[in-house]
Order: sequence, then structure tokens, then C-alpha cells
Amino acid sequence: MGSLVGSKRNVKIFVLYLMQNINYPLDYITLNDIVMQNDYVMYLDFAECFHEMLDGGLIEEFCKNDDGDPMYMVTEKGRIIATELHSEVLSSLLDKSLECALRYLDFKKRGVTAKCRIEKRDDGMFDLICALTERDRTILETKVVVDTLNRAQRMEDNFRDHPEVVYKGVLSLLSGNINFIFN
Repeated sequence: MGSLVGSKRNVKIFVLYLMQNINYPLDYITLNDIVMQNDYVMYLDFAECFHEMLDGGLIEEFCKNDDGDPMYMVTEKGRIIATELHSEVLSSLLDKSLECALRYLDFKKRGVTAKCRIEKRDDGMFDLICALTERDRTILETKVVVDTLNRAQRMEDNFRDHPEVVYKGVLSLLSGNINFIFN
């Protein structure tokens, strides 16, 4: 297991904890995206553990979404395991992951999409242009001049991985409510 949370047992506890606290049906792709938010769990570990949890009765197909894809929920057996064994994984790691998952779901539910691109400037620097669109309306658009391509690429990756955090940060800074960033 290459996941930072450790063993398959810990991966399962991690996933069950998130699903239990989100507490509504999720399709496999959304669940995968949530689990991958902080890079604590590797994709292959998640995929293997997901099927083991399904076969073991820890999660179950609850319904189908509009596209006909199965939606999954934690079973009572899975809830007991998540509650009793969550101390196997650091509480701070679980809390941070749940917070990221809830922000991700909020953006997804609202239909927010993140777009980011890098353009080379005539002076050898780079423009990093980022935008968030909610349905057909731009809710954030910003351009930052960056000195190196490597730094611009790292910033682009961060924006794509955590657009909700960038959005929250920009709103906090512009409104003068710096403490909002830490809530």
C-alpha cells in the first residue's frame, strides 16, 4: 500500500469515515475525487478497497443517478466500523479531508468549473490566468504575473486541485475578513 494513511484497513476506515459524515449517496467517480483531494490515498489502493468494502457489506448501492450510475452509501456495519475504528487514522487528517470533501461537493453541486491557463509574456515572464464559472456566470477571474514556468505550473496545479480554497481565500482577503480563511 502506497497510501499515506497506511494499510488497507486504514484506507477503508478513511473512506467509510468520509462517506458516513457526508451522509448522502455518492457515485464512484465523485467518491474517488473526494478521496483523492489531499493525496492521502493512492488511486489503486482506493479502487481495491472500494470493491472489498462493497463485497464485505460495508457500503452498498443505494440508488442510481440520472445517468444510471450506481450511488453508494455506508451500511450500518460500515458505520460501526467507521465510528469505532476511526482513531486508527489521525483525527486531524480525517477532519482536514472531510472539510476538503465538503467544499468539493459544494462546488460540484453548484456546477462550478475551474479553468486555468499559462501564457508566456514578451518579457520572459508568464501570465497565470484562472477563472471559476458557475453555470454560465464567471464568479472569479484573476491574472497573476509569475517569474518562472515551473512556479506558474505549480500554481496552476494548486488552483485546479483546490479551486474552492483559492476562491475562499480571495473572498476573505478582499473583504478584509482574514480569519474567514482559517474557518
